[in-house]
Amino acid sequence: MTGMDETNESQASTLCKSCGLCCTGHLFIRTKLRSAEMDSAQALGLNVIRSDPRLRGFSQPCPLWHGQCTIHNSPQYPRFCGTYQCKLLKELLNEDTSLPVALQVIQQAKGMIREIEVLLPTSTTLNFRERLVARLENPEEAGWPGNTDTEFRRKAAELLHFYEKVFGVNDLVDPSDEE
Repeated sequence: MTGMDETNESQASTLCKSCGLCCTGHLFIRTKLRSAEMDSAQALGLNVIRSDPRLRGFSQPCPLWHGQCTIHNSPQYPRFCGTYQCKLLKELLNEDTSLPVALQVIQQAKGMIREIEVLLPTSTTLNFRERLVARLENPEEAGWPGNTDTEFRRKAAELLHFYEKVFGVNDLVDPSDEE
């Protein structure tokens, strides 16, 4: 590995550890698993989805995320978790953006999320994306005043656009299979 590769790897690790949005249920509803990983993932405490092979994976947020991944160096670390690269990470690895700029983008995303989270109804689901979609699809169930709904819809649209532009995420459920 060259010095540049080590630097890129270190910067990628720094970016991912400071972000975690692909682990916390903010970008995705679930994470894919290979069939061979399902039993070990379930043994780790992940909520494994087995009912439909097209949906095979585990629900987000990942219960093993505690400010960072607690199984990152484990043999049970799901393959998809280790190979997924969002658009921002790819830009960092391709040197199209710098680490300080990428870290600022992550903070901007987290700020946008915080603004929306206070506008979401309480729910038994922990997944941010599910609560976001529920509020968008059923605003009357939230019981919020109309001006708050307008504010929420504006902020939600901005966040979803940001997700697509910055992270390359335009599907509410699945990360891209392009990897």
